Amino acid sequence: MKITNLIKTLFYKVKNNPTAINIIIVGAITVLVKFFGFYKEVIIAGEFGLSELLDTFLIALLLPGFINEVFLSAFNSVFIPNYIAEEKNNKNIGAFQSTSFMVTILTSLVFMGIAYLFTDVLLELFFAGHTSSYYELIILQFHYLLPCILIWGLTSLLSGLLNIYGEFTYSSLYPIITSLAMIVCVVFYREELGAGVLAIGMLIGSVLQLIFLTLIALQKQILKFALPDFKSSNAILMFKQVPAKVSSGFLTGLIPVTDLYFAAQLVVGSITALSYGMKIPAFFTTIFIIALGNVLLPYFSKLTIDDPEKSFKTLYLLNKWIFIVIMSVMVVASIFSTEIIALLFERDNFTADDTTIVSEIQIIYLIGVPFIICGNLFVKFLTSINKNAFMAYVSLGSMLLNIILDFILMNWIGLIGIALCTTIIQILKIFVFYNYTNKQKEIFIQ
Repeated sequence: MKITNLIKTLFYKVKNNPTAINIIIVGAITVLVKFFGFYKEVIIAGEFGLSELLDTFLIALLLPGFINEVFLSAFNSVFIPNYIAEEKNNKNIGAFQSTSFMVTILTSLVFMGIAYLFTDVLLELFFAGHTSSYYELIILQFHYLLPCILIWGLTSLLSGLLNIYGEFTYSSLYPIITSLAMIVCVVFYREELGAGVLAIGMLIGSVLQLIFLTLIALQKQILKFALPDFKSSNAILMFKQVPAKVSSGFLTGLIPVTDLYFAAQLVVGSITALSYGMKIPAFFTTIFIIALGNVLLPYFSKLTIDDPEKSFKTLYLLNKWIFIVIMSVMVVASIFSTEIIALLFERDNFTADDTTIVSEIQIIYLIGVPFIICGNLFVKFLTSINKNAFMAYVSLGSMLLNIILDFILMNWIGLIGIALCTTIIQILKIFVFYNYTNKQKEIFIQ
């Protein structure tokens, strides 16, 4: 009876809480999106296995993906809280939108040029010792992926605008387009597209995503351009936060780059094995990060202005329950790790030996999932109060520690050591974020 009453009470609270409903909706959509993403990975795994083509695709994607994650997404993160502040205070959102889009376009073009000029150098520095055909495959796929940098930047900004205005369904659904595009290219046009099939599929999907979000934003009348104003107080505050947020993202982004560098020193297929070991953990991580992050960043940005004390209480309560629930799920997933990998990927060129390797890597990553999710909640909250400088210092320490531990653990236990290093760092970061947030609470609530 007590359990029934508890469930009824919980259901009633959720039903009458718009934020909770939005989180559930985004979570459900993200599950659908990730389902198609996993189906795409199953198709690719069956077609290519742990192959040279997949290794080179991941390397070709590394720099464009790094730029998107570090620089473009970082700008989007500081854009949301300062846009909300502009809307609440100065209300000159048309000028703020124009300023943000101009900065995004110019920044994307600059980084496209940098990526084009320095790719050969990066290959020589980090991935030396391979055949000429190996490098030709990387360059071929890289050229198709290069325009994605600009496309992803604009897509990220449009997605942020949709989140601000509560259009979470569309901002969560659009990634499914790239998965579908890649599936179609691999299944129906592999022979015609040749070695560039994966990169071309990703480019086509990215273009379609941008078109989709633009049409939605126009339909919802969210886009309100005016003459850009680079001198408004909130624009200036946003620009001041960008270096710290970019530095944080840059240093954090170096961690997977470092992991790939050390994995490349091992046997061919190690990069792909590491990637597939991340798939299931990333599935859980992405669902919660998107569902919580997309809703809570604008939510915290508004709440910290209106009721700072409530914002801190909400943050701690969410972290406690999310950690308990996610850790319980991860323990169960770890027990059945081998069966999960075999069920999803073991077919055609993906052998039982591949399953064993990937399963061991997966268990290590699964342990880190609750720490990653809770750590991301702290990051969203600290971003909402413009405390990005601290996160840059944390990222610097994490990156340096990652290099040291990667080197030590890889030489000790091989590819498993690289995965273990990542999990150790995530565990340490959560304690650092918790301690710093407590200090901010004392400052904000006096």
